[in-house]
Amino acid sequence: MEFLVIQTLNGLSYGLLLFLLSAGLTLIFSMMGVLNFAHASFYMVGAYFGYQFTRWLGFWPALVVAPLAVGVIGMLVERYGLRRVHRHGHVAELLFTFGLAYLVDEAVHLVWGRAAVEYAVPPALDGPLFTVFGSSFPAYRGFMAAVAITMLAAIYLGLTRTRVGLVIQAALTHPQTVEALGHNVPRVFMLTFGGGSALAALAGAVGGPAFVTDPGMAAAIGPIVFVIVVVGGMGSLAGAFLASLLIGLLQTFSVALDWSLGGLLGPLGVAAAEGTLLAEVLNLTLAQAAPMLPYLIMVLMLVVRPRGLLGTRTT
Repeated sequence: MEFLVIQTLNGLSYGLLLFLLSAGLTLIFSMMGVLNFAHASFYMVGAYFGYQFTRWLGFWPALVVAPLAVGVIGMLVERYGLRRVHRHGHVAELLFTFGLAYLVDEAVHLVWGRAAVEYAVPPALDGPLFTVFGSSFPAYRGFMAAVAITMLAAIYLGLTRTRVGLVIQAALTHPQTVEALGHNVPRVFMLTFGGGSALAALAGAVGGPAFVTDPGMAAAIGPIVFVIVVVGGMGSLAGAFLASLLIGLLQTFSVALDWSLGGLLGPLGVAAAEGTLLAEVLNLTLAQAAPMLPYLIMVLMLVVRPRGLLGTRTT
């Protein structure tokens, strides 16, 4: 019971952080139809900006300043980059964001180096939040979950209860009609791209102290974000939320379990000769296979339900 409760809490906190990161990509794709390959790079920049602004201003101001700064960068990228290549089609947009990811990666290397930086948990949150069956749940993980839930509520209320949110939703499907009503649709696109980038940066600024802040963090988490978007359904925030929790719980539990097919089938008399490929497969533990499980789920989802859990977009 102790293992189940603690791992579930860890999985939920990690899944909520993944949602905070994938929500921005989902918003950008919903409105612009662009799969932003540089989205994880904004996550990395958010972590490094959070680290830098923490040194200058303190942790709490950095949580506000870092996402805003990255959001402004995202708006500039859309205004002077994506908007110019949009007329050439989606392939040009994908190539642009793909190249941008490499440029951001090299810029991080030049400014902060190739080693990990010491982006530490603030003293106020460096301790247990509560204890369950003798195991402590870190206060910072609870803070991560609280930030993600707050942003989830803010996104929902912003899109459904405000005039700006209604304009954004209308621009998703009827941009020409929205423009005919006097709204500046290109500006809406720019603000949406900047907002999605800021969400990614907030995930980096919050997740940086909990995980390693180094130049490889974008490459490590970027593919997982695309898995979440595909599994949840392209353009569906609710689907991204469910997929984030699913992937977060799956990875958290799988890395902590040493189950194997050999161990499960051994009592049934199923065995393979030592040194054979079958024996290696049977002895492969769940913890060893954990990194590929999200991609396996994505492949199965594409085969069984290509539009994802709650997706409606087909193009």
